[in-house]
Amino acid sequence: MVKNKVTVTNPEGIHARPASILVKVAAGFKSDFFIHSHGYQINGKSILGVLTLAAECGAELELELSGEDEVEAMEAIMTLFKNNFSQNGS
Repeated sequence: MVKNKVTVTNPEGIHARPASILVKVAAGFKSDFFIHSHGYQINGKSILGVLTLAAECGAELELELSGEDEVEAMEAIMTLFKNNFSQNGS
């Protein structure tokens, strides 16, 4: 299991488009993916779960991955947050 804390820096937060990108990337890995926020744990591979977080810019989240490709999955997901959910890094 790997965990990492991240702050949402996307000015619009995690709304529908970034949530769908996040779920799509996470679904490409076999590892289980959970996001912890304000005492709640949601499945990071569920679009409805991610949207229910209502994570605004500045929100602090803890990402948790568990499985055979957890390290690679964490790197990919952390890159999304770093690039404000732009899949091409721009």
